[in-house]
Amino acid sequence: MLKHVKKQLGLTLLLAITANISYAADPDIPTLSPDEGRIGEIRRVVDESEFKVCADPENMPYSDVKKQGFEDKIAEVLANDLGKKLTYTYAYSRQGFFRNTLGANRCDVVIGTTSDSDMMRTSKPYYRSGHVFVWRKDSNFNITDWTSPDLHKGFIGVVDHSPATIPMDANGLIANARPYRIQRDLNLPASFMIDDLAKGDIDIAIAWGPIGGYYAKQSKVPMVVAPIPEYETQNAKGKEYWNISVGVRKKDKDRMEMIQGALDRNQDKIMKILDDYGIPHVPVVEGDSLMNSYKKYGANPKKVEGN
Repeated sequence: MLKHVKKQLGLTLLLAITANISYAADPDIPTLSPDEGRIGEIRRVVDESEFKVCADPENMPYSDVKKQGFEDKIAEVLANDLGKKLTYTYAYSRQGFFRNTLGANRCDVVIGTTSDSDMMRTSKPYYRSGHVFVWRKDSNFNITDWTSPDLHKGFIGVVDHSPATIPMDANGLIANARPYRIQRDLNLPASFMIDDLAKGDIDIAIAWGPIGGYYAKQSKVPMVVAPIPEYETQNAKGKEYWNISVGVRKKDKDRMEMIQGALDRNQDKIMKILDDYGIPHVPVVEGDSLMNSYKKYGANPKKVEGN
């Protein structure tokens, strides 16, 4: 049961990290061969002179084909440190992304994944982020936690079934919710929720930190971004903060040791990249994992009195 819950909630967070609502403009996206990587079929031979990253071609602020994302910049730092040529295999971040890229040997490195992912070997966490409240500065809201009265004053944009919906429900806020799909819609821009906030279609946005922080910083309408307090002690299914690591195939122990050295040597550069992109981050919590949170705190819904 615990393993099933971990997989379910871990998938939700991975989708939030790698599959935010995204827009397919007209990029030149390489097509993956359906036969490449299958057992008994064509399979790429790893070139150790490459630092070959598995990435999404249209997934800002993480990555795009123009290499404008913050994970693109981190990949560049790591490749330069290791003296390797930075190359990419692109695929849209949907279910099956890891299986069809890293697992099929089409590429060797995933720059951002949850540190407790059981699909790959992960580095030590190199940053930690969580969900955020975002609102228009001219609304004069003051939101610090789930009990803030201003949360009841308008429509709240939130990704359906994301961890933040757990404390929303416990605090009587679901009636205010405007749900957004977690599975990306290729016809909508990645900034969709923040764009709706800027237009006044919603009054508050609850977003995964890198997405909310980056697009609030890009918005022409002044925004306020505030961290959401951790909720896992009340209900592990509402866990808001996650350690983020680099991932490789489980068998690639030597590759991970090499990457870990580059991460350790370039932590200051990585933190600067996060800050430049407006990515909210907090100190890493060593040993943090969804499974540990679930075992320690459980997943028992707790309604707030009076709601």
